Amino acid sequence: MTDILPAVTVIIINYNQTDLTAACLHSLTSLTYPNLRVVVVDNGSAPGAVTALRAHVPPRDLVVLPRNVGFTAANNAGSAVALQSGQPDFLWFLNNDTLVDPDALSALVRAARQRPSVGAVASVLYDMGTDTVQAYGGGRVSLWNGRAQLVQAPIPDEQLDFLAGTSLLVRVLAIQQVGLLDEQFFMYWEDTDYSFRLRAAGWALTVAPDSRVWHLGAVSTGANTVKRKSETFERVFSQSTVRFYRRHAPLPIVPLTRGLGWYFIKRLLKREWPQVRAIVQGTVGAFRPDRPRAST
Repeated sequence: MTDILPAVTVIIINYNQTDLTAACLHSLTSLTYPNLRVVVVDNGSAPGAVTALRAHVPPRDLVVLPRNVGFTAANNAGSAVALQSGQPDFLWFLNNDTLVDPDALSALVRAARQRPSVGAVASVLYDMGTDTVQAYGGGRVSLWNGRAQLVQAPIPDEQLDFLAGTSLLVRVLAIQQVGLLDEQFFMYWEDTDYSFRLRAAGWALTVAPDSRVWHLGAVSTGANTVKRKSETFERVFSQSTVRFYRRHAPLPIVPLTRGLGWYFIKRLLKREWPQVRAIVQGTVGAFRPDRPRAST
């Protein structure tokens, strides 16, 4: 009897990075997993970038948003299309600044099928063009000292506080129970928040060691291009940090003071005034009830 492979829909977000997205899409053509669909969401790119993107994506698989609604909301838009227009068993959230190993998706699906209790599976991430592990699927978060850290080596699933959303396979049954990503997180921390929500609902998290994905990282906010992080990164990251700890920490003031507060002081000592201003803006914005906005 032939095994019927679960249907997977890949969700990729593009924002004025057609070359990166095209390279990612090309790498997907080498996947050994046959039962998949790829949905690309353009998140308010310039008209020329959208035109260029249309050459790489069939019309039925391209969602064009009129403005930048944020990384999280764009993923939700793609998820909605995938869930409404088909019946996938899994959604694979994949950053556009990645290249995938041919067996990356097969390994993710195998790991999920081995344990029905698994709600999400992450890939092992490597620095682009190298064999250096960037993250072994996820990491740890302290709700007391305000520090989050990706791990570079395997740890027991029970010790994984979050899975990295860079390459994340999520079971649709889990999505139906806990919902989509929280759009209060414009960008950053949305994967950590979702991991906490999955765990709270009784779903397990795991990493597929044979799922290899190469990742460039932080191209949307310019955080990886210079030694000093961009104002956009500082504002958006600070806002999401505050929102996360306010939601999940027993005493949010403790991790925010010890983590984000110390980070703020270091920027002050270095006299990085634009970054200092951006951190303040992000922190204040986190207390607003509406969904955060940013120009990236």
